Parts: sequence; C-alpha cells; structure tokens
Amino acid sequence: MTPDLRTERLTLSPYVPADEDDFVALFQDTRVSRWMGDGPQSEAADRALFGRVFTDVYPSNRFDVWAVRHVGRYAGHAEIKPSPEPWLDGHELVYALAPDLQGQGLGRELAVALTAYGHDTLALAEVHATVDARNAPSLALLARLGYTRVRDIAEDGGGVTRHLTHRRR
Repeated sequence: MTPDLRTERLTLSPYVPADEDDFVALFQDTRVSRWMGDGPQSEAADRALFGRVFTDVYPSNRFDVWAVRHVGRYAGHAEIKPSPEPWLDGHELVYALAPDLQGQGLGRELAVALTAYGHDTLALAEVHATVDARNAPSLALLARLGYTRVRDIAEDGGGVTRHLTHRRR
C-alpha cells in the first residue's frame, strides 16, 4: 500500500477518485506533459491512465504513486516504479509539478523525498531517472541531488532520453 510521505512543504498521499480532474488537468498541460512518458495524450487517455491507478496499480500493489499536495491543494504527481524501459533494470522516479508551483524549490523537495524513499524504504541500491535531454531544469535539479549521467538513449522520433542514477551512499 502506498504510504503517505511528508516534506517540509509537501504531502504525498495515495490518489483518491476525487483527484481525477486535477490529475487530468496536470497531464493535459503541455508544459508538463511534454516531459512525461510519450508526451501529451488525449484527455480520454489521461482519464484512462488515472483509472488504471485504481483498477491495476493500487489493487495489485504494483508500485507507489502519489498525489502531491502543497498547502492542501493538488500540486502534482509522483511515482517510484520498476522502469518500463527494456534497457533499464531498476526503479525510477517520476514526478511533475503544476507550472505555477515550479521554481520554488518544491521539485527539489519532491525528488529528495522520492530518492530517500527508494533507498530507505524500498532498500534500493540505485534509484534511476529517465529525462528528456532537453529538460534542462530537471537535469540540473537531479545533478544537484547527486544523480549521475549513465548514458543517452536515442529515441525513434529523434529525441534523446538521458538515463541518470543515484547510488546509495
């Protein structure tokens, strides 16, 4: 069962059905979704993705996924899960914040909490991140947290995904 996590300013808790519209709004915002998975999807696809949290992820305890809240309001999304990439054998963190909350250090708090959860709770020797090579803010943030570049993966569409790893100290 996905536990609640707290940072100085954020609360991470399992999603509840009432979070659907906020989740969809976050994933429909192209300033966020351009960096997530396969990029922007239809609203119907994002609603289906949210539904799978309750029909697949939580019931089978597949991995941890959270709604992120700041001062009581929905602020973003977070996960730590086995990587779906065939070239990455390990767990990766995934996180996104609403654009109006970016640039305030909340992303750092979130990434620190997810990394610590991976190492301390899941007992992972390594926590991975896969980031679009054009996503300079995320790459800089993860580098400041001690994530190191492992390799760049060329994508079919011409983009590059950067694989980063944080090792337990």
